[in-house]
Amino acid sequence: MLLPPTQQHSLMMASHSPRILSLTRRAFSSCSFQGEGVSMVQGASRGIGLEFVKQLLENDDKEHVIATCRNPSASTGLIHLKDKFADRLRILPLDLTVENSIEASALSIRETYGRLNLLINASGILSIPEVIHPETTLNKVEKSSLMLAYEVNAVGPILVIKHMWPLLKVGGGHGTGRSAAVVASLSARVASIGDNRLGGWHSYRSSKAALNQLSKTVSLEFARKKDPIVCILLHPGTVDTDLSKPFQRNVPPDKLFTKEFSVQKLLSIINNVKIHDNGKFFAWDGKEIPW
Repeated sequence: MLLPPTQQHSLMMASHSPRILSLTRRAFSSCSFQGEGVSMVQGASRGIGLEFVKQLLENDDKEHVIATCRNPSASTGLIHLKDKFADRLRILPLDLTVENSIEASALSIRETYGRLNLLINASGILSIPEVIHPETTLNKVEKSSLMLAYEVNAVGPILVIKHMWPLLKVGGGHGTGRSAAVVASLSARVASIGDNRLGGWHSYRSSKAALNQLSKTVSLEFARKKDPIVCILLHPGTVDTDLSKPFQRNVPPDKLFTKEFSVQKLLSIINNVKIHDNGKFFAWDGKEIPW
């Protein structure tokens, strides 16, 4: 993505200047959102991500939400929410595979809000016709599938956390009922090495396991630096979305959740998280999942 020279310069400053945190704090002190929560949902065009945006806006009439996705103009759901919540919803383009677009989003959020209190990484890739499919056997494993899954499910989300870190550090729990800012990335139970009893799905399992390890490592750095940020991983259950639809045949009806139910449960976990939960991996019902 090509940016104007002035914005390219600003991005360089935001990414590389040692003064980035003081600049962000200055923006926070002068912005008009100090008493209100500011949340970001990455991967918000549809499914669980879109439902997160909807419930965040509906649950708190003072909440400001930034929704990001690769092609916002193609998301009729986001456009509908923008019509309904024009003053509190901002939609930004963000392509997980293009780091400049992540930097641009961070710059835009810093200039408008000065901080973040919640970051939800909701994006994920499981299958794309003619491109990537869950592997039922080792013979079907392909390098291209492994690399694409890793890029979208692990590398992209950790880069988002990297560039939003200064905003989260400044935001903490200000304007929310929480004691700290929260980073919540959607993982999956199949990413658990200890819980893996069936095998298969090599690309999806391993890429989400990589997300788990990266997030755990980030959480330890947050704790070591005493940043007011809690980093957690969430398993939403099997949710009736486009991602799971091709694989729902053998899912019992009581185990196939609506996106409304799943997001309600996940937001309850997010809103009740404590500092000592930093680095944990939770299922939708609040129970910890083994690594």
